[in-house]
Amino acid sequence: MENKSEIRIYVACLAAYNNGILHGRWIDADREPWTIYDDIRAMLVSSPIPDAEEWAIHDHEGFEGVHIEEYAGIDGVAEIAAFIAEHGKLGAELIGHYGEVGEAREALEDRYHGAYASLADYVQELTEDCTAIPEALRYYIDWQAMARDAEMSGDLFTIQTSQDHIYVFAGV
Repeated sequence: MENKSEIRIYVACLAAYNNGILHGRWIDADREPWTIYDDIRAMLVSSPIPDAEEWAIHDHEGFEGVHIEEYAGIDGVAEIAAFIAEHGKLGAELIGHYGEVGEAREALEDRYHGAYASLADYVQELTEDCTAIPEALRYYIDWQAMARDAEMSGDLFTIQTSQDHIYVFAGV
């Protein structure tokens, strides 16, 4: 994702909301947490309800399908936004798979095998790199079945973000 400002949250003033007034602000989330807190404080100061203190995240966009809770901590939101800004849809899918940014980051660093047209292509390349396959047997190997078995056993998992390739990761 090239325009980081597209990853943002809508933070609402709960004092205004509870009084039937919609008051809030869209805030860029791919920034340091303290800058997000500064924007939240500025929104609360400008609230039509004096001394407003409570806020909640009422909407979000640009998170590529990752759900942001209403009372999510800003540190976590900023971490998710930065990861998605860096890795796009793949990052979001990894967060969805693992449930947290730390595991998603670890998967990219330690368990990523590359992008391929299909899992069968990866299995074929891996097998051919590791084993000399006699030419007479080459046509009898079912790469699709090997790929399916590797995925079903948990040895590998894939993430597809477009139709032209998949990302292959070692299972855990």
